[in-house]
Amino acid sequence: MSYIIAVTGKGGVGKTTFSGLLIKNLIKAGKTPVLAIDADPNSCLDAALGQKVENTIGRAREDVKEEGTSPNISTKELLQIKLNESLIEANGFDLVAMGRPEGAGCYCYANNVLKSVIGELAGQYPYVVLDNEAGLENLSRRIVQKVDMMVLVSDSSNAGLETLKRLYELAVEMEIGYDKLALVINRVRENRLPAKLKEIQTFTKADLTAVLPDDGEIAEFAETSRSFLELPDDNPVNREINEFLKKGNIIYGI
Repeated sequence: MSYIIAVTGKGGVGKTTFSGLLIKNLIKAGKTPVLAIDADPNSCLDAALGQKVENTIGRAREDVKEEGTSPNISTKELLQIKLNESLIEANGFDLVAMGRPEGAGCYCYANNVLKSVIGELAGQYPYVVLDNEAGLENLSRRIVQKVDMMVLVSDSSNAGLETLKRLYELAVEMEIGYDKLALVINRVRENRLPAKLKEIQTFTKADLTAVLPDDGEIAEFAETSRSFLELPDDNPVNREINEFLKKGNIIYGI
């Protein structure tokens, strides 16, 4: 069975950076191959991992709709072929991007097939990291039925922490299934823990919290589109994420 980590939060708080460094540390720990799913229509996980996505699942879905099927192949089989064409195979991980659905019309049936295909694909990997768009829309669509760990990412502002609270309330309302809930507070300056952090931890009943420092090297990597896989292991943010995986019993046993 796969261990699925879903990363979400509001836009611009560092979800993709966190996801990329999760994948880096899982690879270093030998938990390979990792399946990286970029579920944000504004795909950027590929750049964070030193790759370039050419084909997306959204485009594959449109191709299936345009091409149609024949008596010799089902919609599911054709979508599986297109999905395999969208998969990037790299050193220690594979990457697939959801992309944007193109064109008009209802895709309810295609979406259901898509969930089934992704479920089968994810089952082939010991670890799956799902980098979501802002909010909980992907999880509410049940792209995966249940995640082992849902990670809510925020910056250290009061507004950011209030967003975590609202996301948690939405997750409960939508009955999104998860075994563990983790909070990640990003870009904390001078080790100043946000005053509202304890309140949010109690409110969400979080199983795990990671506090990541504001780091110039991380900012430089992001600005120059360098792969976070190249980030030195002794980088302070990378060290904190490694500790996060240990404390969550993700690296050393589940």
